[in-house]
Order: sequence, then structure tokens, then C-alpha cells
Amino acid sequence: MEGRGETRKIQFTGKSSYIVSLPKQWVLDLNLKQGDQVRMKRKGASTLELFPPKFETRTKKNESATIGIGIDEKPAAIVRKLISLYFLGFKTINVKPKKGMLSPGQRNTVKEAVKRMLMGSEIISDSSDGITVQVLVNLLELSVDGAFKRMIHLAKSMSTDAILAARENNPDLAREVINTDDEVDRFGFYIIRQLKIAIQNEHMLNEMGFRNARNCLGYRLVVKNIERTGDHAAFVARDVLEFNRPIRKEVLDRIHEMNRFCLTMLDDSCLALFKEDYTQAESTIEKTGDIVKYEKKVRDALKPVRDDEEIYRVRRMTENIRRISEYASDIAEIVLNMNIEKALKKST
Repeated sequence: MEGRGETRKIQFTGKSSYIVSLPKQWVLDLNLKQGDQVRMKRKGASTLELFPPKFETRTKKNESATIGIGIDEKPAAIVRKLISLYFLGFKTINVKPKKGMLSPGQRNTVKEAVKRMLMGSEIISDSSDGITVQVLVNLLELSVDGAFKRMIHLAKSMSTDAILAARENNPDLAREVINTDDEVDRFGFYIIRQLKIAIQNEHMLNEMGFRNARNCLGYRLVVKNIERTGDHAAFVARDVLEFNRPIRKEVLDRIHEMNRFCLTMLDDSCLALFKEDYTQAESTIEKTGDIVKYEKKVRDALKPVRDDEEIYRVRRMTENIRRISEYASDIAEIVLNMNIEKALKKST
């Protein structure tokens, strides 16, 4: 029943019953036998979900989770707990104090985390006795591919705008780039949550368009690389706020050229991912080696004027930009690993 599944005929028996036979391997895998019961749920207009009652009980137990917060628990620790439970696919997360009440600071930490990091979530109960977070996101409303493409677009825009902020010495634009990093992380967290659900549910795996659970791991690694792309764009933007002094135009022109090359490589590697194109991934890895040419152009533009502060800043900026080409190469390697079997079949 891999991939798109099997086709079976509907049969009519008695005076009013329609029956469909169950796949033998499915029955054996779940250790079912004649006389056991199965439950059916209608989902939408055209889908039926079929499962033994014992599996339904297990699923219901996993829909809700409660975390206890200590009196002196730090905000970062609270946020980590929330994100972990969000990743695990819980639909309801209860945040309760271990003793006494949640402090105003702890409540604000939870509310800010839900707002900035947990896509598709909202707070349905809020008091000093505890906070309840409901995850309302629907798989059909935002696919993994849709979220991933949006995440890539945001990370690329951050990188472009960070260089523009440096060219214009524009602190407002730099702050906007830094704030956008939270939005990139939100999409990343959402994708990881959906991948976790897909690994545990074969129907969801097929709905999301994955050939197998192993590809979910590949996507998880790709998400991390896109998150890091946004992080390095934010590092470049922070340079503008830290120094508040323009860098020479001829140097920034070369940096802009280098950044544009890196984003092209990122585009190519992600396109290879979506197309499942082994050949394009291989080509992208080879092209990323050209980054050394662009780094040399930046160094050459620095030479005419000796300014230690500018040299330090430019080296730091180029290091952050170079990382993007490395992430593009890493993504392309993941595409190779995900599609090597298909490539071998084509060659034979």
C-alpha cells in the first residue's frame, strides 16, 4: 500500500450493506484477527479514516500535554518546552505553575512565544493559574511545500535587504531584517511539526507528497539550513546598527555581487529539491566552488585604502554571506542522498 495506495472494488451484500475488503498485510502488521473491531471516521467529503479502537485511544491521549513551570524558571527554558511540545504534534498545550501562580513575566513569555514562534496557535485561556495554547493549524491550509517556499523567500529577502541596509546605512531597514528572522523561524517550526506528524501517520505522509519517511529527515535538514541563512542575514544587519558608519561603495558593490551569487546557488539547490533533480543538485555543488572568485573581488576592492575597522567589518560580512553558499551546497547534497536510488534506476 505504499505511495498512492491500492484500488479495491465496492461490493454489495444483503439488502443494504456495501463492503470493501481490507489489505491482508495491514491486518497482519497491526496483529488484528477475525472478530476484532475497527472504527471508521469520515473526514471531509471524500475521505474515511480506518483504525482499531486501541490506536484511537493512544491518539487521543497524545492530543494534549501539560508542562509545569517553576517559580524561578527562566524565559528561555519555558520557550524551549513550548517548542518541543509543538514539534511533537500536541493540539493542546497547558502551561501550569508547579507551585503558586505564574508570574506576569512568565505569562508574557508564553504569550510572546505563541505569537512569534508557533504558527497556527492561539491562547484560549489565560490566567495566573495557567495558560492553555490551542494549535489550530490545518494541513490542507498550508502545505509543507507552501510553507517551505515562503520560508525560502523570507530568508532570501532578509539577505538582500541586509546588504541594502549596509549600502544605505539604514538602521530602520536593518531592524526590519532582524525582526523578520522570527518569521523565518515560525515557518521552520511549523514544517518540523508537520514532518513529525507525517512520520507517525502514513496517510499524512502521502498527503504531504513524500515518497517515504526517510525524505522527511532530508527536509528537516534543509529547514535547518534555511534557518541558518536567515540568521546570517540578521548578523549582517546587526553590523549596520553596531557601527552606524557606511562602507565604501566600491566594496559594497562587490559584496552585493557575492551575495547575489550565493542566493542564486540557494535557489538552484532548492529547485533541485522540489524537482527531485539529481543532476541539477550535482551541478549546483560544483558551481558553489566559484565563491572564492567573489571573495577575491571583495579583497581586491579593500586594498586601495587601509582602514582597520572597515577591513574587520567587511571580513565579517563576507564570512556570513559565504555561509549561504555552503548551505546551498549542503542542501544539494541532501537532494543527492534523497534521489540517488531514482538516479540509479534511470541509469540502468
